[in-house]
Amino acid sequence: MSASEIVNKVWNYAHVLRDDGVGYGDYVEQITYLIFLKMADEREGGGQESRVPKKYAWAKLVKLDGDDLEVQYRHTLENLGKQGGMLGTIFRKAQNKIQDPAKLERLIKMIDKEKWSTLPADVKGEIYEGLLERNAQDVKGGAGQYFTPRPLIEAMVEVMQPRPMDTVADPACGTGGFLLAAHDYMAKHASSKKEQRHLKEKAVRGNDIVDSVVRLCAMNLYLHGIGGDECPISATDALAKEVGDDRVDMVLANPPFGKKSSITVINEKTGKKEQEKLTIEREDFWATTSNKQLNFVQHIANMLKIDGKAAVVVPDNVLFEGGAGETVRKTLMDRTDLHTILRLPTGIFYAQGVKANVIFFDAKPASKSAWTKKLWIYDYRTNVHMTLKTKKLVKSDFDEFIQCYKAEDRSKRRESKKIERWKSFSYDEIIARDKTNLDIFWLKDESLEDTENLPPPEVLAREIVEQLEAALEEFRSVEELMSPTDA
Repeated sequence: MSASEIVNKVWNYAHVLRDDGVGYGDYVEQITYLIFLKMADEREGGGQESRVPKKYAWAKLVKLDGDDLEVQYRHTLENLGKQGGMLGTIFRKAQNKIQDPAKLERLIKMIDKEKWSTLPADVKGEIYEGLLERNAQDVKGGAGQYFTPRPLIEAMVEVMQPRPMDTVADPACGTGGFLLAAHDYMAKHASSKKEQRHLKEKAVRGNDIVDSVVRLCAMNLYLHGIGGDECPISATDALAKEVGDDRVDMVLANPPFGKKSSITVINEKTGKKEQEKLTIEREDFWATTSNKQLNFVQHIANMLKIDGKAAVVVPDNVLFEGGAGETVRKTLMDRTDLHTILRLPTGIFYAQGVKANVIFFDAKPASKSAWTKKLWIYDYRTNVHMTLKTKKLVKSDFDEFIQCYKAEDRSKRRESKKIERWKSFSYDEIIARDKTNLDIFWLKDESLEDTENLPPPEVLAREIVEQLEAALEEFRSVEELMSPTDA
């Protein structure tokens, strides 16, 4: 069977389990566990050493049914989660979500029919990517927030051009889309054994705060033949601690949507649940804020080696918000070469109404003058209308942007009357703008003249809320400045 046929076969069973209360995300997790165990069994049969202890191997599961199967599977997940390396990462906090032993047995037999280890890494990866994308489509606001459109990822990697010996990181890696695309690009240019070993063991690294997503990412890399005994993905909060000396050559990232960092706490007086904002305070940050996106921009800038490169997907509020936002933008332009912004169309993410951009910047050594001399903006939003079904984003949509970017030599960039979407702004022009606002556009928006093309009410409402939140944040920062300090 082809990769797409295997995806359809395996995914169709998700609908059966859905009726039993097993969500699509849980289903993909269970598939992850079982495919890994089946592959380990196949490798052992082929004379390779298996990392799975025999008493928890696939051979034990396929012989059982009923309650015996459920008990064995539960013990297998619990014990493998205590192991180290890639094995422990994939099975970390694993639980059986398929309570009906008959359905579990059927799923095991379905996976047992396929020979996973004999499939090429790219085919195995294609199958798994297909399952992850199906999950993102069905869950939308759930797993969809971790799923960046593949055409966008490929376009970003193409202009960033990671080299075979580079180390590429993603501090909010989701299911690993950026890391895999970078690895594929690097692999095409790797020739020596040293480069190939680096690609397998040290070229990519990432972390995510969600255990289940880290599991999916680790499995995704494993199926693509990436990672040695140690897993390159960790289940940690990237923003929790300062960046040390272990910096990277490149960062590619789409930090999760949602502006505020908060936790739910119980008010001791009222007994009610309340949201408490988490303000990240780090000595290596330029501004203290609870805005998660601004914190990720600061963190990523600090992750880079001198002359390291970053491409980061950020929502519009990062470009225009005052207070900490203005401080972050000014410092970013001073300390790095913020050379490009790609304005993205709406309708390309599973979360509806998201307005996002990609900011591209290079890390630089300390300097008395600002490193950003000229900022180029490609507006691929104005008069561009995308949907997830009828007008999906494809890689060729970015052909003009890639051509304008001039990755080989950015000094050759030029404005052209033929390409209205591509325009440059000097450092002085941007600094003169109110709050160093980078939300710059110049094309005439045809949809504003046609009420039939207005966004749906829920999208308009969300935009109004975002603008009000940004204004409130600015008022709060002014209030804090004006408040008398404690004696």
